[in-house]
Amino acid sequence: MNYILPILAVVIGFGFVTFFKPKKGHYLKLFLAFSGAFLLSLTVFTLLPEVYHHNQNHSEKYIGIFIMLGILLQIFLEFFSKGAEHGHVHLDASKNQFPWLLFISLSVHSVLEGFPIHEHNNLIYGILIHKIPVAIILSTFFIDSNLSNKKIAAFLILFSLMTPLGSFLAENISFIHQFYTEVSALVIGIFLHISTIILFESSEGHKFNISKLLVILLGIATAYFI
Repeated sequence: MNYILPILAVVIGFGFVTFFKPKKGHYLKLFLAFSGAFLLSLTVFTLLPEVYHHNQNHSEKYIGIFIMLGILLQIFLEFFSKGAEHGHVHLDASKNQFPWLLFISLSVHSVLEGFPIHEHNNLIYGILIHKIPVAIILSTFFIDSNLSNKKIAAFLILFSLMTPLGSFLAENISFIHQFYTEVSALVIGIFLHISTIILFESSEGHKFNISKLLVILLGIATAYFI
């Protein structure tokens, strides 16, 4: 399931756009808010305590350095992905070129997020809920663009395989396993940046919104009891 669910998330997102043709609106923002709260809560409840608990050979600041590196890495990747990880695609839809920079940045992000899954099976649900709205947004952009169906299919298929690839590498390459703590801290930084950006952006000018507040509370509670 750790290999199948990330692929299924992209299929669900593309299928939803194909059959329902949604517009960027209130319900997608609510879904993004839920995914941000859920991913942040899983990071705080599970990944963050675990990485410090199993850190026997280094100081707390050593782990903190890699968490901050993860945040900086994600900021760097977003210069090329234009924020697709948290609900935006600011690219020219009129171009007929394969968006290589978007693909590479999303692939790096997806491979890294796949590393800790085999040690934390519950994390797969956070990845699933995070990937579905991203897949919806990407699919909406591609369908409205001038890209050929072959290019769209190639992008989405390869994108769906990146997280399972990360899980496979983490399970089978000893080098990654040796530095599991550092890689996990890096991924924590990535998740912290993405999830908080999603929550900040869902506030709509810091106006009080009861529906978003309830969705965020639901995401937190779901992550706690999962």
